[in-house]
Amino acid sequence: MTTKLPRLAFRNIFRNLRRSILSAVAISVSALSIVMLFGLLDGMEIDMANNLQSYYTGEVRIRNVDYEKYERYNPLHLGVDWEAIAPILMDNPSVESATARISFPANMYIGENSQVVMGVGADFSTEEAFIDFPAILKEGRLPEQGKNEMLIGSAMARELNLSIGDKVTMLTTTAARGSNAITLQVVGIATFPVGSLNTNMFWAPLDRMQYFLRMEGLSQEILVLLKDGAKESLVAQEIHDEISQSLGIETDTRSWKDLNIMYSMLRIMKVAYYFVAIFFFLLGSTVIINTTMMVIFERMREIGTLSALGMQGSELTKLFLLEGFFISVIGSGVGVIIGMIGNYYLSKVGINFTDAMSGIDLEVSSIFYPQVNILKSFFIWLYAVVISSLATFIPSRRASKIEPVEALRYV
Repeated sequence: MTTKLPRLAFRNIFRNLRRSILSAVAISVSALSIVMLFGLLDGMEIDMANNLQSYYTGEVRIRNVDYEKYERYNPLHLGVDWEAIAPILMDNPSVESATARISFPANMYIGENSQVVMGVGADFSTEEAFIDFPAILKEGRLPEQGKNEMLIGSAMARELNLSIGDKVTMLTTTAARGSNAITLQVVGIATFPVGSLNTNMFWAPLDRMQYFLRMEGLSQEILVLLKDGAKESLVAQEIHDEISQSLGIETDTRSWKDLNIMYSMLRIMKVAYYFVAIFFFLLGSTVIINTTMMVIFERMREIGTLSALGMQGSELTKLFLLEGFFISVIGSGVGVIIGMIGNYYLSKVGINFTDAMSGIDLEVSSIFYPQVNILKSFFIWLYAVVISSLATFIPSRRASKIEPVEALRYV
């Protein structure tokens, strides 16, 4: 009898196809939701990591050791010597590329109107390793070293009615704590992936911003990209020690993961969603429990007949467990496959959250691209099968304890 149980269980699924489909759909929806949720979270994590490394911190960031302590005062005088540190970085076998930047607040004057913006002084020749400017450049060209030119975001250009060739005046506080102004010409308009970069930030040549801010030879920070396989924290400590030994100065040198709280929170959030997944599958499994209980009461005479013919209680338990197993395999399989197809499609077209994220300053792009993870999808399928199959254990045990004489009384 035991050898025939799988065939019997599979046949029983089709005896009440409507209820079997209901149970399978419940598990399918749960698996579909979890696959797409984790695809979205994976996409957000990759997107945030790329944005942080490209636009904010690199994989390793070097600053003056005291800069963070006084950061709220914009202490541009606490800079780092890019020309002295660059050779040290290039001698490190783990370093792929490095660039120097200066970030500072400024007032932008257009006619009689002014607006607070953030400026970035950058060497566009070294920035190519960090930012794919040709991909985001919407109009015009990149600013050239030695010229009073700037690149702005498309949202800023639209809101301030700026176009290629327009000139604006910037006023800011210099490293010497005095005031200085400079007039820059718009030569490029770019569509940055992060909303805040589009709306209130401009990019200008590093050498002109050093002159403007009275920071000759200094930069606010140095961003470093590493070669594949390099451990960020270990390389950051190596660079710190090399600078200390070679130049005799202490720096604040840390990896991007140690600098970004939001990225750490996102990873913690992903762990929390594993518990949400458990809840989803348990919720879907209640449908299987309810359906199996109903089937048991409807098949009382059959259970009594099988018991009278010699089927043991353990065999009855296996029979109903197998029925639940087959339903969960089919249901979760369909859900996972549809979820993977949905994630693949969305990974190409993206999900536009531009309006929803308006006014929110996060290091994630306004368009999310979910990721397809075959290994993770397989584990979600396996997890769904296990949870859903175990959900039939309680009603299956109930069936195994029914006495044959009692079961045969049911009409």
